[in-house]
Amino acid sequence: MRHVRSIWNGAISFGLVSIPIKLVNATESHAISFRQIHAEDNGRIRYRKVCELEEREVTQAEIGKAYEDADGSIIPITDEDLSHLPIPTARTIEIVAFVPADRIDPLQMDAAYYLAASGAPAAKPYTLLREALKRSNKVAIAKYALRGRERLGMLRVVGDAIAMHGLLWPDEVRAPEGVAPDVDVTIRDKELDLADALMDTLGEVDLDDLHDEYREALEEVIAAKASGETPPEAPAPAAGGKVLDLMAALENSVRAARESREAAGAEAEVRPLPRGRAAPKEPAGKKSTSTAAKKTTTAKKATPARKSTSKAGEGTKKAGSAGAKSTTAKKTPAKKTTPRKRSA
Repeated sequence: MRHVRSIWNGAISFGLVSIPIKLVNATESHAISFRQIHAEDNGRIRYRKVCELEEREVTQAEIGKAYEDADGSIIPITDEDLSHLPIPTARTIEIVAFVPADRIDPLQMDAAYYLAASGAPAAKPYTLLREALKRSNKVAIAKYALRGRERLGMLRVVGDAIAMHGLLWPDEVRAPEGVAPDVDVTIRDKELDLADALMDTLGEVDLDDLHDEYREALEEVIAAKASGETPPEAPAPAAGGKVLDLMAALENSVRAARESREAAGAEAEVRPLPRGRAAPKEPAGKKSTSTAAKKTTTAKKATPARKSTSKAGEGTKKAGSAGAKSTTAKKTPAKKTTPRKRSA
């Protein structure tokens, strides 16, 4: 973190212990930004800051802060006014409590920061707080001031560092009123069984394997236009329609997911894609199969069809479809032994 510029310097107040720290951003954006231009001649569009009383452009050094009252009157507020706010968190991250991590509502989570120890004297108290958080399996709730307002934060251990997540105040999180369907819906056990089967078939995913496909496609378009080539065209959208039969849609989804996992596993074992050529993009329903190759060993034990792929490439599809049918036949009765009823 030495090459990362700190955005705030202060201290963590841990009872009577003070830990000098530097606050640095823990995340970064890789989004592609655009400039506004005049469409006729590609001239840049710029915004200028103009004083409406003098009708002239002003420099950044001439710009200050002010609060506009309800009657429209302007109340100037200087940086000196803000630096003397009568709060203890002006330059301190004040820990007020330690709570279990599951007490924090994810809806409250905001920006993330790393807290870096500032200087050698901070090393021991910093390590003490880190190890105390580890052993307690709790997170610290703190208050701090940043960018002109007091905020709520949560401190937790990430590796050998202490990270702080900004939290929204509880009254800043809206209640989910009027969001859920307002009609009575009955969910049958068989529908839940198929939904469970679809979840199990799709499996898990390594988050490190996920990437921003939109940004990659946008980079391709920019590169093509920069070199005078025709930008790549978007693939034809998949034929859609209204889902009239939920059971049929779930059954088809389970079947498609199983076939997709088997095909991806066979391709990874028998026909690896050559380097230097981009892999064709899968339809939206098959994106989660990127981890199927990593789970080949598990899938081989569970599905007899996967064993035949290493012996004969021609019989792979037949064995795969047979394995998929037998899996469906075995799985549904097993889950019916514990019927569940849910209603929304």
